[in-house]
Amino acid sequence: MRRARCLVGPALAAGLAALVGGCAVGPNYTRPPVVTPDTYKENAGWKVAEPRDDALRGSWWELFGDPQLNALEQQVSIANQNLMVAEATYREARALVRQARAAYFPTVTAGVGYTRSRQSDTLGSPSGTSSSGRTVTNQPVSTFQLPIEVAWTPDFWGRVRRAVESGRASAQASAGDLETARLSFQAELAQDYFQLRMLDAQKQLLDDTVTAFTTALQLTRNRYASGVASRVDIVQAETQLKTTQAQAIDVGVARAQTEHAIALLIGQPASTFSLPPAPLTMTPPPVPVGVPSALLERRPDIAAAERRMAATNAQIGIAIAAYYPTVTLSFAGGLESGSVSQWFTWPSRFWSVGPSITETVYDGGLRKAQTDEARAAYDGSVAAYRQAVLAAFQGVEDNLAALRILEEEARVQAEAVRAAQESVGLTTNQYKAGVVSYLNVITVQTIALNNQITAVQLLGRRMAAAVLLIQALGGGWTSDELPSPTAASAP
Repeated sequence: MRRARCLVGPALAAGLAALVGGCAVGPNYTRPPVVTPDTYKENAGWKVAEPRDDALRGSWWELFGDPQLNALEQQVSIANQNLMVAEATYREARALVRQARAAYFPTVTAGVGYTRSRQSDTLGSPSGTSSSGRTVTNQPVSTFQLPIEVAWTPDFWGRVRRAVESGRASAQASAGDLETARLSFQAELAQDYFQLRMLDAQKQLLDDTVTAFTTALQLTRNRYASGVASRVDIVQAETQLKTTQAQAIDVGVARAQTEHAIALLIGQPASTFSLPPAPLTMTPPPVPVGVPSALLERRPDIAAAERRMAATNAQIGIAIAAYYPTVTLSFAGGLESGSVSQWFTWPSRFWSVGPSITETVYDGGLRKAQTDEARAAYDGSVAAYRQAVLAAFQGVEDNLAALRILEEEARVQAEAVRAAQESVGLTTNQYKAGVVSYLNVITVQTIALNNQITAVQLLGRRMAAAVLLIQALGGGWTSDELPSPTAASAP
């Protein structure tokens, strides 16, 4: 019998170890499939660049070759306050993982206590009587305590493991959110920067036009003084000049607001930030697009959505674990004495130890509802993941189409500008020859100015589309940059 008990003990310990280390209820996570096209439709027949895996990495804004933009972009990760909020949220998620991991280990509490008490004389029997029969009253009693308590709930059904698994996936999703926010602010800054430069180009065009219209007005006045032109021609020339001057002044409103938006993105007060005028002259650079299947690994928002699926899947296991009994192992012990001199002696020891098993036998459907809630949350996260993938493909297709169509439009618009400028020259010569009225000159000049403004705005739209395409492609980020499960729970 003694030998049998010796064999049963290790076998039971091995069984408990297997339960603690290998049993986790609930479904194991597998990534759901998504439909991925073979090629981008809008990229067919119009390749912006040969796709190279190392072409778009990290500092993607350097593709534009603008030192001022490079300097501004570097400040986003340092000073943008909204980005700091996202970074703090990520650190919070990592701390929550460590909180979940703490449940793996026993809880140990220790303390020192001193109590002095006296029992009422009116309660119970007297503490004793003297030899004369007189009652002796209760005396105050001192108690010195040094208790230690240990409690541990073994993770038999994997509730803690699923909680840690969910927390790690959530922390990784938070890291994806952080990179999504970073890319969003960087792209917003680039768009605002090119918008500012486009406004500078528009202002320069209007200023040059004001100079030309001033010359035309002086010409008309000279012709009027010579009796060749009428007073109507002068009034029309003055109206055109003042209208263009007003347009040039009005550009300042949009430029100031755009400059203030840039200041906000780089964490500076709008009142202390300024950028000198520099008209936009560059054209969109080639952007390596790659293949659609690679997009799933290049978008931080898709990676975050995928990690949220893993987190909600683990929550199902936590809900199912509530159906199983809870086993708690506890120990209490320490030293207790009525005097300091005997406090730390061996006879002052006390202890108690024992396991407990509890099981909920009726909860009114609570656990069933919690499990259904967890499954519904998982189904919702799957739908959100697939929607994020679809939206990512849409974003790439939208901006590929925008770049392709706007490039063609810009080519035609450039031809319209050349034709309008030629028309201005011909009509001006006709006016000088007295063949047409000044109204004809004003008409062709207005058409030419409008075409030039449209051409400048088209260039700004093309630059914005290039930035949005880079953002839709993930800005050079890859899923390898997500923290590993171990790193997601590290201090």
